[in-house]
Amino acid sequence: MPDRDVIELLGVRAKGYHGVLDFERRDGQDFVVDVLMGTDLSRAGASDDLADTVSYAEIAAAVVARIEGEPLDLIEALAERIAGDVLLRPEIGDVEVVVHKPQAPVGVPFGDVRVRVRRTRRSAVVVALGSNLGDSTQTLHDAVDALRAHVDLTAVSPTYATDPVGGPEQPDYVNAVAVGTTSLTPWALLAALHGIESGHGRTREVRWGPRTLDLDLVTYGTTGGADETRLDAPVLTVPHPRAHERAFVLVPWLDADPDARLRVDGEVRAVAELVTALDTTGVRAVDGR
Repeated sequence: MPDRDVIELLGVRAKGYHGVLDFERRDGQDFVVDVLMGTDLSRAGASDDLADTVSYAEIAAAVVARIEGEPLDLIEALAERIAGDVLLRPEIGDVEVVVHKPQAPVGVPFGDVRVRVRRTRRSAVVVALGSNLGDSTQTLHDAVDALRAHVDLTAVSPTYATDPVGGPEQPDYVNAVAVGTTSLTPWALLAALHGIESGHGRTREVRWGPRTLDLDLVTYGTTGGADETRLDAPVLTVPHPRAHERAFVLVPWLDADPDARLRVDGEVRAVAELVTALDTTGVRAVDGR
């Protein structure tokens, strides 16, 4: 597993009916599961707040549900499903699952049979970029290059010149949207985005004021999918709560992903539909596009 904080949940035991032999499906047997979860425990260590860590009870209950659930032929398949369940939790960056089958019909004396799988999260993300100080177009190009260290980009929109929205009087913005996948948790990705901003001299003295670079995490996970992440915390809210109101986000996002979707007030909506309700006259293609 990567060199990071780890939560170990060991020896979760339940009766299941997994196996290829008739008597295994009929009589069942005990299965034991170990789960090692790679995460970042610094937030929980600082806050002493359960909301900042993983609920071991919820993980254990999910493991038992899999053991007691749909019969499978192979414990490899059981391990794969448990790993997938764990990685649906945004706090977990990677997981190692060990499934023990101590009563397996091996035919000779033995101590244990186990399989071990290691899986790393791979989550879809959408990042909005903006700048209105300095050489903004070059800044966005540089930011996209820096973003590639943390996100496997599948598409980047063209840049758009956009009118400022809210805040004090200030220059026009240059905006773009990047789409890709990441192995980082939402909080780790947020820290990476802030690091890129800081590297370009970003400061936060004035709300909605001018800035050298702004990177917003718009969505994390597949909107409408099992891995969609929905967070409402002081440091991070996803989906971005105002993205659906911002033409300077939706227009370039639609360029990067014509099939893009966004959850708005609990409902999954097509970005193409959302754009039609907005005034897009302040969003102008750069270089005559």
